[in-house]
Amino acid sequence: MKNNLLSCLAIFALLLSSCTSDDTADIIINDNSVTNNNGGGNNNPATIFLSGTFTEDLNLDANNTYKLNGSLIMASGTTLRIPAGMTIEALAAGSNVYVAISAGAQIEAIGTANNPIVFTSDAANPQAGDWGGIILLGNAPINSVTGSATATSEIASLPYGGTNAGDNSGTLRYVRVEYSGGSADGQSENNGFSFYGVGNGTIVEYIQAFEGKDDGIEFFGGTVNASFVSVVNSQDDSIDWTEGYSGTITNAHVQHGAEHDKGIEADGYNTDIGNNSSPLFWSNPTVTNLTIIGNGSSTGNEAIRLRAGTQGTFTNVEIVGFAEAFDLDGDAGAMSDNPTGTHVLNGDLTATDLLFTDVTLNVKNDTGETFTESDFLSGIGNGTGTDFATWGAGWTVGN
Repeated sequence: MKNNLLSCLAIFALLLSSCTSDDTADIIINDNSVTNNNGGGNNNPATIFLSGTFTEDLNLDANNTYKLNGSLIMASGTTLRIPAGMTIEALAAGSNVYVAISAGAQIEAIGTANNPIVFTSDAANPQAGDWGGIILLGNAPINSVTGSATATSEIASLPYGGTNAGDNSGTLRYVRVEYSGGSADGQSENNGFSFYGVGNGTIVEYIQAFEGKDDGIEFFGGTVNASFVSVVNSQDDSIDWTEGYSGTITNAHVQHGAEHDKGIEADGYNTDIGNNSSPLFWSNPTVTNLTIIGNGSSTGNEAIRLRAGTQGTFTNVEIVGFAEAFDLDGDAGAMSDNPTGTHVLNGDLTATDLLFTDVTLNVKNDTGETFTESDFLSGIGNGTGTDFATWGAGWTVGN
């Protein structure tokens, strides 16, 4: 018994000596798992790297710090939940760092005016294009395919489109995306927010795209409604639509920086695809309470470019500091590939209640059709734009 006791003590002493003299570095595990990252009130804050395809719900914990270090794709049937006040940094590595919510998946990113959700670059000196952006995909109608067929997104190569106009991809409320727009190649570019075939069951309100390399917000078809939208310093178009987008944009504020393109660029169909110039339906959104601020009429540029047969209804629009307020492009004839002018003559493309300040030309007609300014515009001098000073206070930047 005595010998056994001495042996045990010797072994214990040896083990203790091994532990106290070990020079091996600590192993740090960055846990991306759903099990240990489920919003359960973890009292031990950690930095957790996010990337890969998730086939189960992902609930971010307000006690942790998250960094996006690749493509984060939520598969169909899953939900990504992000609490108010969270800032998620993205590795400044360009186009392959993004968040994609697949068709059939949802995002619940619900911030507040005092505690917005922010996606930003991790760079010490962040620049536009540091990372990708936010991509939502849905099953709502698009005009680049027919029936239940789907198209494939430029970034992530994910399917989108369908027949469900009321499709629900979740909620974006008080969400800001900064320094996005990393370019994959000449034609595949991230935006701040990209909506591919997203349905009007989705809630999108109080969102801002700030300092983006490409478009601030782009709608690829779908029926999603967006309200209280801010785009500041996008280097390409601030708001863009194509592929038969037919939702509403209500209370939108656009402000140009030194590098920019159009305030709005609107296509009736996707001219980059070029395979559907006679779609079953055209883009036809309703835009209400819009302000676009440029850099002065002497700098050139158009505030709103309408082309490729887009339709649309603009009401209460303020445009400040542009050579051209509206530039309409197309071809003559109702059966042409780009009947933008025909839509003006038919009353399917209109703008009502407008205020132009430091604007050289109200309308430039490059459609091939003959119409007067009053055929397209009415109520000049009656516009007020959007009250951005009120609804944008506290949660937006760069104004």
